[in-house]
Amino acid sequence: MSEYQLMTADQKDLCAMVHDFCAKKVDPYAAEWDEQSVCPIDTVKELMDLGFWGLDVPEQYGGTELDVSTIMYIRMALAYHDAGFANTFSAQTFGWKPVLLSGSEEQKEKYGRLLSEEGRKFWSMCITEPQSGSDAGNCKTKAVRDGDDYILSGSKCFVTNGGVSDLYTVTACTDAAKGNKGISLFIIDRNMPGVSVGKHENKMGIRTSDTTDLALDEVRVPVANMIGPEGSGFKTIMKMLSRTRPTGVAPAVGVAQRAMDLALDYSRTRLSFGAPIGKLEGIQFKLADMEMKLQACRSQLAYSAALVDQGIYDTLVGSCTKCFVSEAVLDICLQAQQIYGGYGYSKEYPLEKLVRDARIYSIYEGSSEIQRYIIGKTLVGKL
Repeated sequence: MSEYQLMTADQKDLCAMVHDFCAKKVDPYAAEWDEQSVCPIDTVKELMDLGFWGLDVPEQYGGTELDVSTIMYIRMALAYHDAGFANTFSAQTFGWKPVLLSGSEEQKEKYGRLLSEEGRKFWSMCITEPQSGSDAGNCKTKAVRDGDDYILSGSKCFVTNGGVSDLYTVTACTDAAKGNKGISLFIIDRNMPGVSVGKHENKMGIRTSDTTDLALDEVRVPVANMIGPEGSGFKTIMKMLSRTRPTGVAPAVGVAQRAMDLALDYSRTRLSFGAPIGKLEGIQFKLADMEMKLQACRSQLAYSAALVDQGIYDTLVGSCTKCFVSEAVLDICLQAQQIYGGYGYSKEYPLEKLVRDARIYSIYEGSSEIQRYIIGKTLVGKL
């Protein structure tokens, strides 16, 4: 794979470990897990036990503290085998990221170790609500101050790892009159009274990724569990998303690379009119377009990750990366399916699943429409 030319020796070793594990523990079962919509959490934890707990938790809090570029490569490697498996693995520390950006030192010390060396917990991020979708500022979940606690009531949907997580970071409105400046962030333990997890969503793709609702019925949360000052939640979330763009969409490139490899193999072995279809100019041009888009995706991700590793959280670059990569990857998978012809539409062959898995990336964590809105607004500026 072309990214190997940029990778360090350590990065190559980590990705080789991932590929070896997945070839033995994921590939033989991925189709069955997908069919049954099963999240193989025990297998995910088995991989994490090889040294992958708390990847983005600083060493001073017990974590591995890998840089963004390395995490990006690991997620690409995982999704090459199964995008849903990569999603479950990747979201282990999703709820931690706001703490890393805006949390207190006490929160970082306590929860960093719960994610890594001590508790090895899973921690979900809960932003989306039924009425708002990608509009993170339209938050109906309420948080009312009561002494040393806040009382939270509301619901979240499409929570990645919702059914397997121990902790949740939740956006809640503490002052409706202030709009998105009245949104705050809270750390919620699954065992708190009033917390309930809904059923696993029966999704089109990434079916091995656990996705649920989360209901909060007058959940009493200590003030100490607020991340950052009251009303700073939306700003923290936007900064977090700018930071996570290259790693969040990296699995899509793993899916596209798998589709590309399959299409190449098929073009060399599938005979039409007495010769491999790869000899046909129409197929060669299609493969060329796919490869160009794949290389552009890798370059965009590498640039975006390099910025974040230098502490530069560029919203424009992040949105461009998310939108371009997610749409290009889907097209690559669709073109690979086209090369497979009728077999690409059959569940007996892998392209059908890859297309389903690739579809999600232009929807979740901010749809392509939202990214275009952010890009355009940033370019035009205040008028």
